[in-house]
Formats: sequence, C-alpha cells, structure tokens
Amino acid sequence: MFQRIGYPVFGVSGKELPNWLDSICTNEMESIEAFLVGQTEGESCPVNQIRQVTKLPVISVLEQNSLPEILRQFEVGADDVVRKPVHVREILARVTAIKRRRDTSRSVFELDRLRVFTDGRDPEIDGNSFPLPRRERRILEYLASNGDRRATRSQIYNAVYGLFEQDVEECVIESHISKLRKKLRKVLGYEIIDSKRFLGYRLDAKVETARAETTAKDAGARATGGRFGQDLEATVG
Repeated sequence: MFQRIGYPVFGVSGKELPNWLDSICTNEMESIEAFLVGQTEGESCPVNQIRQVTKLPVISVLEQNSLPEILRQFEVGADDVVRKPVHVREILARVTAIKRRRDTSRSVFELDRLRVFTDGRDPEIDGNSFPLPRRERRILEYLASNGDRRATRSQIYNAVYGLFEQDVEECVIESHISKLRKKLRKVLGYEIIDSKRFLGYRLDAKVETARAETTAKDAGARATGGRFGQDLEATVG
C-alpha cells in the first residue's frame, strides 16, 4: 500500500533488527522517513533498540487496545501508538505531525546564497527577498527541511497538497518544480534542485561550491603553468 503512493518499504524481523541497525550507514539511515514497529514476543524491545541509534519517528502498531502496552511503548521511546487496522494515509499524517513538532525549533535553512524560511516568509537570495507563489514556496521549504534525503513526487505532493487531496493530479508537482528551478537558476546562476529518475528531488548547494573549487584549481594550474614557462624561457635564454 505504501508503494502505491510513492513510499518504498523495507521490513526487518525482530531477531534481525540489532544486526541491521549495526550494519546500516549514516546516509542510509537519513533516507528513512520513519519506523513502524509491530508487537513482538520475548524480552527484546525493538522501539528501545531503534531509539538508541536514531531519533527518527517511531510508531508502534498494536493488535488490540491495551493501556498497559500503550504506556509501555511510550516509555521505551515510541513517538506514537496506533491500533490495527489503520489506514496508510493516517500513518503518514502522524509521521508528518511528529516531524512538524520536532522542526519547530528550526525556522531557517541556509544553502550558500539561498536562505529558506519555514514560517511562511518568502526565501532570500543574497539577503534580498525572493517572492514565490505559495505552492512553489512550500515545495522549496519541504526540500530544504528534507536535507540530503531525496523526496519523490508523491512525497512532495502529500506535503504540499495534503494526504487527502483528490481534486489535483499528482503530476502537477513536476510543473511547479520546473517553474521553481528556472526561477532559482536565473538568479543563482546554477541548478540547485538536483533530480534523479526514480529517486526523486533534493536541494544541492554543493554544486556551486564544487564549481568554485574547480575554478580556483584551474586558475592555480594556469598560474603555475605560466611561471613554469617563464622559468624555462629564462633558463634556456
């Protein structure tokens, strides 16, 4: 069900979880949106194991209502507890709410010359206001808050239009991103929205940094070559 709306899912059994957590690298962990944890038998506590490794949202899924079990899940580190059956869109809405509560402490993201606010203000480039339509601004805010993780078209759509929007086609996101990219590229002079087919979109301010470093290296190489030529000419002469 998650795959149908653009969210890939990977499952790990309770016994395999400790080894999996030890083997996963930082970049892989950052690509995860949240953990869904079912009830397990035995003394092992998946929620506690996950919480020791990451602060990503953890939602416990119970088979039946049980106040003692609900309280236990919160005590060991769960951010939320739901009971089966639960709709996938409700889970996504809960994950979004958890992230929103955690992100309130950070209201601005700086990417080289670009500054993106999450409080409704227009972004800034080189300290100057850069007005954008509401949808494009929301896309930029979402990509900025997503860090280095890529966001699929479906994820961006859900963030911008809401999980329950039925009147707007998902493909409209591509149009919004195309317009946003052109506007940013015109002012910044380079492409800051990086896209990979089947993987999604992310902001990549490193492009300009890498370009500046390359330019500096080229200039250094030319200067070195010039000095070498002058020295050689002086020696021959």
